[in-house]
Amino acid sequence: MELKTTITIIAVGLLIFMAHLFAAFFRQRQVPDVLLLIVIGLIVGPFTGLIDKAFFGDIGSVFANITLVIILFEGGTGLRYNVLRAALRGTASLTTVSFLVSTLATGTLALFFFEYDPIRSFMLGAFLGGTASAVVIPMVNQMKMDPGSKTILILESAVSDVLCIVVGLTLFEAYKLGAISIGSMAFNILTGFAFSLLLGLVAGLTWSFLLNKVRNIHNSIFTTPAFVFIIYGIAELLGFSGAISALMFGITLANIDVIPLPLLAKYTRHALHTFNDTEKVFFSEVVFLLKTFFFVYMGISMVLTDILSITIGFALNILLFILRIPVVRLSVRRTLPLEDRIVMAFMIPKGLAAAVLASLPFQYGMEGGELIQNITYSTVLISIVFNSALYIMYNRTEKLKWFYAFFLARR
Repeated sequence: MELKTTITIIAVGLLIFMAHLFAAFFRQRQVPDVLLLIVIGLIVGPFTGLIDKAFFGDIGSVFANITLVIILFEGGTGLRYNVLRAALRGTASLTTVSFLVSTLATGTLALFFFEYDPIRSFMLGAFLGGTASAVVIPMVNQMKMDPGSKTILILESAVSDVLCIVVGLTLFEAYKLGAISIGSMAFNILTGFAFSLLLGLVAGLTWSFLLNKVRNIHNSIFTTPAFVFIIYGIAELLGFSGAISALMFGITLANIDVIPLPLLAKYTRHALHTFNDTEKVFFSEVVFLLKTFFFVYMGISMVLTDILSITIGFALNILLFILRIPVVRLSVRRTLPLEDRIVMAFMIPKGLAAAVLASLPFQYGMEGGELIQNITYSTVLISIVFNSALYIMYNRTEKLKWFYAFFLARR
């Protein structure tokens, strides 16, 4: 066996061990393991040059999407109907207001400071308007929060990803065509959500009927993730959101017991099944492993040589984190615990959707496309660092809680 291959295998083993240690460190010291994994990626990537993003080729982007799909699916399996119903109103208001404020603020800055035209300016704003499911879901699942508050943040991250993709791609196409249709964009958003949810629901019900039979197949535990990938792919091929379909697939299977069975009994004699404890533990372990490699890969992929982009990304994050405070104050019910609202006020990391979308203008050859890509990459990295740092301060000093509480608790 070649020395390079041997070292790679050892490195993978060490990384998995370190990821478990980081998870334990998070529970004890409240230092997010996500941040520590990204730091490892930065060390072996941009800082030392041991591994280059080009080393992964097209596999890197495929792996990133696989990670996102599994995290959304597994996150959906933990969302119960009663909690969802209570959280939907808060999710809708927080997601809509936060996305609009972030998009408009970023777009306005780009319009005046970069001298971009309105379409390019607000396209950048749309890229950075959401939150990252791959960061938010693992982090909030490790935190002590009200179930309703967790659900709002999880759903916000999934829905805002879709808004980023639909609005961002619409503006990108508008730039190529030289015109934009607000009506068409609104129609695409609404139909995309509806059909994505319907596809996830139907797929979840179908799999629930088949699940008990599939279990009789030897070594079949991987068939559920495989089916999720198929549903994701079908949704994307049809022009809908594979991410929302994957989330809805998990939610459906988690809430089989509240589905009106007498209605379904008219059409089938088969019983509905949900996941057992062994399958839930397995999915959790898969998410843990994928998350580990994903955030190291994210660190490796960061571009740190463009000082201008890093400076702009830093300034944008300060603005977005400040604006998030009045957004939460205006759009989140005060019946939720104050500490949960404080977490919501700084839980706005950017991630995969933003990074993928930002590469399109550069690949197309758009004027200023490289700057848009580098600004987005820098904003993603710095937002995760900010988010992690604020979480550490939140657990270790009362001054930060007092600062946020001063604005969120005032009448």
